Amino acid sequence: MRAVVVPEPGGPEALAVRELPDLSPGPGELLLEVVASAVNRADVMQRQGFYPPPPGASEVLGLECSGRVAAVGEGVSGFSPGDEVCALLAGGGYAEQVVVPAGQVLPLPEGVDLADAASLPEVACTVWSNLFMVAGLRPGERLLVHGGAGGIGTMAIQLAHALGAEVYATAGSKEKLELCRELGAAQAIDYHAEDFVEVLRAAGGADVVLDPIGAKYLSRNVAALATGGRLVVIGLQGGTKGELDLNALMRKRAAVFGTTLRARPVEEKAAICAEVVEHVWPLVAAGRVVSVLRRRFPIEEVAEAHRLMESGNNVGKILLTTGR
Repeated sequence: MRAVVVPEPGGPEALAVRELPDLSPGPGELLLEVVASAVNRADVMQRQGFYPPPPGASEVLGLECSGRVAAVGEGVSGFSPGDEVCALLAGGGYAEQVVVPAGQVLPLPEGVDLADAASLPEVACTVWSNLFMVAGLRPGERLLVHGGAGGIGTMAIQLAHALGAEVYATAGSKEKLELCRELGAAQAIDYHAEDFVEVLRAAGGADVVLDPIGAKYLSRNVAALATGGRLVVIGLQGGTKGELDLNALMRKRAAVFGTTLRARPVEEKAAICAEVVEHVWPLVAAGRVVSVLRRRFPIEEVAEAHRLMESGNNVGKILLTTGR
């Protein structure tokens, strides 16, 4: 099978398409013939040498995919060869084959194209688990989403809006701000020209903040929280170490959560996938939540896909297709 590997950490030019041995599923696993995968920020970090896969996971990049079941491992029921599915992965999506625990394989939402479905598992599982399972976002609460025009941001805006939250989102260009509003943001905040802390304070504070930035925004995110607010940090684009005013946190009776999805136990990821199928897929099937797709690249052009991801001009999701 063809797969994307990183012989040495580096820029997009470090990515190489190589022939690797075919795979076979073990007990409790499925072998998928991959039709498409999606590019995520974590893939860029792994390519750079900053985000190694969990022990036992594939060294091949790719945290989500769509395709067809090629073989069913011992003890797996409910799937048959030929089934069209998508999957949440710990790695291995940038390839023509991938092996994945059966609990992380999801049926396609009704009406979604097979290749396009590769854009859904990582963002849907990340947003659902963090906003609703960790932060407990409720209808009528106010959510602040940073990076509203990215893959995570576009999903978070739509899902929170569909489930009754009031959404504020930050973005850095006219195009991205307009997209945030189109997807359901009550207010889109230009972080070049506006202070999101002041905007949220004027609105009464954020009950939940979803933040991929990390250290750079830590103190300002706490300042933007309402009493009883919850800050969920899911990325470190702005660094790993920042100052936290515990007095400010305590006065607001607020909480800070730091989470990752990739390294969670298989059982936890299976539970998240089951909730996504139950709660998110019906909204996708009804057209209330859509995948915002920027561009498709054949797997041979993976370096160009990574350059687009890192350009700062990307909106929504980028797909890699295998031609299968």
